[in-house]
Amino acid sequence: MVRVSAHSQVSPAPPAELPATLGALRATGHHYRTVKQELRDNLLARMRSGEERFPGIVGYQDTVLPEVERALLAGHDMVLLGERGQGKTRLIRALGGLLDEWTPVIPGSVLNEHPMHPLTPASRAQVAEAGDDLSIGWLHRSMRYGEKLATPDTSVGDLIGDVDPVRLAQGRTLGDPETIHFGLVPRTNRGVFAVNELPDLAERIQVALLNVLEERDIQVRGYQLRLPLDLLLVASANPEDYTNRGRIITPLKDRFGAEIRTHYPLDLELELALIRQEADLVAGVPEHVLEVLARFARGVRESPSVDPRSGVSARFAIAAAETVAAAALRRSGLLAAGATDDTGSRRAPEEAVARVGDAVSVTSTLRGKVEFESGEEGREIEVLAHLLRTATAETFRARLSGLDLSGFTALVAEGGAVETGELVSATELLRQVGTVPGLAKVLDRLGLGDAPSPAEAAAGVEFVLEGLHLTRRLGKDVTDSGRTVYGGRG
Repeated sequence: MVRVSAHSQVSPAPPAELPATLGALRATGHHYRTVKQELRDNLLARMRSGEERFPGIVGYQDTVLPEVERALLAGHDMVLLGERGQGKTRLIRALGGLLDEWTPVIPGSVLNEHPMHPLTPASRAQVAEAGDDLSIGWLHRSMRYGEKLATPDTSVGDLIGDVDPVRLAQGRTLGDPETIHFGLVPRTNRGVFAVNELPDLAERIQVALLNVLEERDIQVRGYQLRLPLDLLLVASANPEDYTNRGRIITPLKDRFGAEIRTHYPLDLELELALIRQEADLVAGVPEHVLEVLARFARGVRESPSVDPRSGVSARFAIAAAETVAAAALRRSGLLAAGATDDTGSRRAPEEAVARVGDAVSVTSTLRGKVEFESGEEGREIEVLAHLLRTATAETFRARLSGLDLSGFTALVAEGGAVETGELVSATELLRQVGTVPGLAKVLDRLGLGDAPSPAEAAAGVEFVLEGLHLTRRLGKDVTDSGRTVYGGRG
């Protein structure tokens, strides 16, 4: 089973042994490198050492990542094209991990200026005056990444900067860098800056990025500032917007050195690996249930009833796994209310383990994540329910083909029935089933181990019953109370 917990990353404090002055920094042999040189050197170092270059990126090892690496080695700004939920932002954020862990900066510099390469007149004067006695600070690579989701109301001031009227009132002149309140792009100088969903940026605002990409300077309200910004600019876009609507101005397209297509996981194992990595599961989810959800997501993605231009996000399968885990936890909580054993003592809560029947709820809760073709209006849940049944049957055949399951069909061969459902406990389900020939082999095939808990065994039993129904070997009815009754021939 899989249990994954999310965790946050906290930026560490600078190590005490780092140089505190410019002179001490020079004495270490440190030399200034541009961001692109830094990324190239560190990427090559990881390649040579065999260290993982892009931790947490699943499914791109043989397709997208080689293209990204070539772009980084060439020193190219890049645009990632792909439908929603393909991990474009995750990949872009991973680029910051290739920067030096710590980099020296001039303390108080808004532009993160390197003490050996000051940009603004004030910083140059500060370095000239203090010389090797200049105090320096250290910036962690987690602080060298900037990001902006492009929206129609994004302004040039947000991205590039604007004149600060207060500083003008203090006597500074227009065109003086000291009069500018810098925007997000200059503030990410010496780092990686990402523009997500670039086509949504108004064309007049896209023009403001031209100089940043090519001439590496900026213009604010007609005043050109010769600030040789040092950064890697990366953008993401949906290919439908990028190629068909023509909402990225041609000169800006031309400035990007690399255009890289992303994609959804190419096979089932990669889809499963992504779910395992990303899902924050509040209860146990057996592997066969995860496989059903992975096949379900792939089936939805390939369905002719779904608009292929919008795509089906990887978050669909992740949210589905989290939903079935929540259903299992809910069952555990509700069954614990008033539960007592034979002596009248309060019974311990049942272990929360998801069953294949818990997946039914995702067809209604996740339909908003899918864009259907216009002819499918009103049939969304019906389409998803059919695809979920198909995924369950495919997983049943893949996992249990060749096994003798006659022991399960014998349970209901002479008018018997097995009742299960959202609020049927594992104990109650197993009591109905009793000892079933072949159950041990089934649980082994499902990866539930030699000594599964009652909740895990119940999950295996329910999966077999549902699979036999979907392969027309068992009948199935749903009662008015919402319980599922397996019995008779399908």
